[in-house]
Amino acid sequence: MFEALQIPDVFPLGIILFDILFLLVAIPIEAYILNIRLNFDKKSSTFYAICMNFFSSAIGWFICFQIEPLLPETWRLELINFVFFNRLSSSSEVLGSVVVFASLAFFLTFLMKLVLLKSLIFSLREEITLTLKTQLPPIARYSRRNSSKKILNTNLVLTVLIANALSYSAILVLLFIIFPQS
Repeated sequence: MFEALQIPDVFPLGIILFDILFLLVAIPIEAYILNIRLNFDKKSSTFYAICMNFFSSAIGWFICFQIEPLLPETWRLELINFVFFNRLSSSSEVLGSVVVFASLAFFLTFLMKLVLLKSLIFSLREEITLTLKTQLPPIARYSRRNSSKKILNTNLVLTVLIANALSYSAILVLLFIIFPQS
């Protein structure tokens, strides 16, 4: 009856702790950027940052587990070696593919966070237009109805891009500190 509740023999505790560390670094940075750039209050910006990061992390791990059986055998072994033992081989092929996958992960995470933030704002009916109206001069406020939506969308995309870039930069600095070059 309790066979499904047993802890597996090999448990990737290291990568789970790293993921928690990365979330603890990324959430405050992104909450601060959302607070400053979109004029959310601190509670809302923290909520949005937590939701964006947890959902994107869960979706990322789901994608990783779905893609893993499809990878070639050498890449599968490298991925399993990294997840369980936090080690990568130093071959140029592996390091080149790590750079490509890291860049791909950055842009996919950016898109996921953008879609998640837009859906959260839409579902919670957050009024970002109030912050936009206070930033525009009175003549521009009433002149174009559609231009405010374009400015708002551009502001949201740029804010998520800045927040994601800063959090990834902080995580990269942490990785260089944790795994010094030998």
